[in-house]
Amino acid sequence: QVQLVESGGGLVQAGGSLRLSCVASGRSFSSNVMAYFRQAPGKEREFVAAINWSGRMSSYSDSVKGRFTISRDNVKNTVYLQMNNLKPEDTAVYSCAARLYVELTSLPYEYAYWGQGTQVTVSS
Repeated sequence: QVQLVESGGGLVQAGGSLRLSCVASGRSFSSNVMAYFRQAPGKEREFVAAINWSGRMSSYSDSVKGRFTISRDNVKNTVYLQMNNLKPEDTAVYSCAARLYVELTSLPYEYAYWGQGTQVTVSS
């Protein structure tokens, strides 16, 4: 089992920045692919970013590429999502997820473990 706890959400003005953190406990964190997804009210869950076990490979959705950066610290069992130049359309509940395989994927059903989510609200 893997337990995930997110933090760092909040209210920010457009153009601002936030950094989300996700602390993992349980099974070996360093072997997991970690990802962030988001879900806005009335919309489906959307892939944001993923990172492999070493941190050397990552992928991003087109909507956040160039603005968001995912990283991880395997000593602290933590994955981060640095969000810059935030836009009102980034408003959503952001959740981190883990899968016990090496391949990066943007498909939510490929991730077995999920955090509770943290709200990010961007005002215009």
